[in-house]
Amino acid sequence: MYIAMNRFRIKNGSETAFEDVWRNRDSQLEDVPGFKEFHLLKGPFDEDTQTTLYASHTLWVSEQAFIDWTRSDHFRQAHRNAGDNKGLYEGHPQFEGFTFVEGA
Repeated sequence: MYIAMNRFRIKNGSETAFEDVWRNRDSQLEDVPGFKEFHLLKGPFDEDTQTTLYASHTLWVSEQAFIDWTRSDHFRQAHRNAGDNKGLYEGHPQFEGFTFVEGA
């Protein structure tokens, strides 16, 4: 199993707009071979940076399944308008990938 996670710092006051982008997207992930689950997580508000931390979390059968998706038309279509929402973010998303060692 493989977890792909992106962390986002969202500007104060932009949280609802950011969440709406995710709620209204056409991800087509259910049609992608190897995809298992998706979650959008909301973390704490940081007083120093005036941002709220979010993480998108996808579960895949393997790292290769995730890589294959990033090279697919599904990926390009799901991200075609990503630049339209730059004003919501503080900095760039931070990607983190994890391979399962142990789990229940």
